[in-house]
Amino acid sequence: MPTPDLVRAYYGKELTSAADLKTTACCDADTMPDWLKPLLAKLHPDVTARYYGCGLVVPPLLDGCTVLDLGCGAGRDVYLLSQLVGPEGWVYGVDMTPEQLAVARAHQAFHASACGANNVTFLEGQIEDLSALSLSEASVDVVVSNCVLNLSTDKAAVLRGVKRLLKPGGELYFSDVYADRRLSEQARLDPVLYGECLGGALYWNDFLKLARASGFSDPRLVSARPLEITDAKLSDLVGEARFFSAIYRLFHLDGLEESCEDYGQAVAYRGTIPDHPLRFLLDHQHVFPTGQRVPVCRNTFLMLSQTRLAPHFECFGHGSTHLGLFANCGQAQPLTRGAAGSPSVLKGEVGASCC
Repeated sequence: MPTPDLVRAYYGKELTSAADLKTTACCDADTMPDWLKPLLAKLHPDVTARYYGCGLVVPPLLDGCTVLDLGCGAGRDVYLLSQLVGPEGWVYGVDMTPEQLAVARAHQAFHASACGANNVTFLEGQIEDLSALSLSEASVDVVVSNCVLNLSTDKAAVLRGVKRLLKPGGELYFSDVYADRRLSEQARLDPVLYGECLGGALYWNDFLKLARASGFSDPRLVSARPLEITDAKLSDLVGEARFFSAIYRLFHLDGLEESCEDYGQAVAYRGTIPDHPLRFLLDHQHVFPTGQRVPVCRNTFLMLSQTRLAPHFECFGHGSTHLGLFANCGQAQPLTRGAAGSPSVLKGEVGASCC
């Protein structure tokens, strides 16, 4: 079984920049929206050169928030998020690789000047033992992670630790790599596949079970894209398995149910979230147009009424009468490809109902 020492050596010794990667699992620069590019341009090139993420972990409404980045590496996402939380917020980054943290810390003064705030702290530690960090229980608004959970040898411990640190109504918003089936032992043990975020990738349904068992009852898929393995040897190792980079959001909320239940409730988006004037995407099945009243299940109602999103939604219905399972609710494979091997695009339909 791959060990933390293997991961530490791979990211501390084997990789010195993104150019050393042997697969395309990491580094999806194309997903950066235009409004974030000026913020990214402020970061030191030594930090951006050591970016190994697979998605964009920038949820909305971070101003004033306390954010924790799991597996922060050289600090690219930490320094990007530090500009979004503002002077009243704080961003913590934790990583177990001294070489990566040395790069992050070496450029703290540069980023304090370039970004206008000295609001970051880097901590050395393992994400499986978040209780060892100098962070109090229920002290974090948002936890992010960029292509790191797959590297963990105890993913359940990570999720339990995240839930302990999150405030009620807080969320884990993270990108990771998932497989469309369980991998063979040979693929899981290959050091290159593991180091590049494929060998430790969970079968998507196993992840959902793990999340629910860890206290996150209704994981929401935000977006996904297929990954390609161009190396013939590595492709042979994984066989017919296909991989996807996906962003999930998991809310720390009491009262969430595993199924989408109907209590006759609805919401209307006010159009007030910055950079989202016309509609707001909660997840790939829920897009809320400004001013349109949309029926929702109880879980979605709670996500929009008991989190930092609440001021931006008008909520309808007392929710005292249960009407059964919400219409169109059911389990299906969320990660798929289109015809002729083309990637599917996961987008919520306007006014879409749950599941």
